[in-house]
Amino acid sequence: MKQLSTSPFNVIFYILPFAICISCSTQKAFTKAANEAILNNPSFAPAHVGISVYDPSTKKFLYNHQGSKYFVPASNTKLFTCYAAMKYLGDSILAARYLIASDNSTVLLEATGDPTFLHPDFKNQPLLNFLQQPAITEIGIHTGFQSEPLGRGWAWDDYPSDYMAERDPFPMYGNLARFVFNGDSLRIIPPALTRATIGTPQTGRRWDVSRELGGHLYTIENDKGTTAMQKTLTISMEKGAFAASFLADTLHKEVNQIADALPIETTKPIYSQPTDSLLKITMHRSDNFFAEQLLLMVSQAKLGVMNDRKIVDTLLKTDLAGLPQPVKWMDGSGLSRYNLFSPNDFVWLLNKMKDEFGFERLQVILPGANEGTLSGLYKGYEGRIFAKTGTLSNNVAISGYLITKKNKPLIFSVLVGNHQSSASEIRKSIEKFLTGVIDNN
Repeated sequence: MKQLSTSPFNVIFYILPFAICISCSTQKAFTKAANEAILNNPSFAPAHVGISVYDPSTKKFLYNHQGSKYFVPASNTKLFTCYAAMKYLGDSILAARYLIASDNSTVLLEATGDPTFLHPDFKNQPLLNFLQQPAITEIGIHTGFQSEPLGRGWAWDDYPSDYMAERDPFPMYGNLARFVFNGDSLRIIPPALTRATIGTPQTGRRWDVSRELGGHLYTIENDKGTTAMQKTLTISMEKGAFAASFLADTLHKEVNQIADALPIETTKPIYSQPTDSLLKITMHRSDNFFAEQLLLMVSQAKLGVMNDRKIVDTLLKTDLAGLPQPVKWMDGSGLSRYNLFSPNDFVWLLNKMKDEFGFERLQVILPGANEGTLSGLYKGYEGRIFAKTGTLSNNVAISGYLITKKNKPLIFSVLVGNHQSSASEIRKSIEKFLTGVIDNN
């Protein structure tokens, strides 16, 4: 007989309509704690605040302050992307589908949006190893890309910043250009960008590098910026066209884009990384690029094309049709200020993720106390909080799971909008409230 896990979350709970039924004493205790840590705190005075704490064992809210109101959730949006990836990407990331042409020297690839290809975080590169075979002399790539490089509601003037890498059907090097200056030596990754770079940093001088929106020319200037050894900027990927050029330079083989999709029944898959290893980095680092590509990969797997709007619409009408409040889900990462979700929506989703995938798996993927984006926070509460944070200017969010000192599993979401204090101040106050929940329940 299979031994059941002793995890407090590893219990089958039926998902029923949410009911707000809170005992008077419990409500008073939570109200007092929320008032002291957050609601009466001057740092929150101009802000909008939503707090939901849910007990999955009783299917009741223990506390629900403006839980049905809408907020800009920032990177808490990645929880929805994470759900979709866990549901539809299987246990391994599909690097590409391929077929070998009749001449046995040409390989045709169907791009899948895998962000790990030639990414410095992933040393194992099965697709690269395959394409480097001497027998392969020519490569054709089809990219079923029906999205835009930048998402709806993204701040356009952040385009060169490394946290806003473009979305692309065939990512390479994380879609980032890295300029590494050591002594008198300048190394550019990918090397193909060397010919598109003007200028060189000078030893001991401050330097900076820039590019124009939509352009490929990088300009290095001295006597500005910093003396840092490395600078990173985004690449204009041109919906797969520039990636083909990168690949040709990397492999020293002919690479072309092809117009027609490859019939799936004629192709073979190549897998790259374990799905959960990519999800763990995405959630621990709050990696926007990985999150965006994950959503595109889900679209490719489920719809046959990479279309963020279509896959979001499909998910909201199927797997996520039971959300308490209708959401506005605009991207995979949470960079968009058009995103609107409620605390109750995140509680509902987290409950669903726990039921469908198991808490043990989620404990690995989500940051815990004092790790990932929770570094420096919740020290001493290791093993008692697993959560996703979110930060945009004037907006802070955190949603996840708590294990109380009485070993009681709870699900929570705290969303703060339009605050005027520092994000660290807001996070510390939320920490005070949540650690109080852990200690007193």
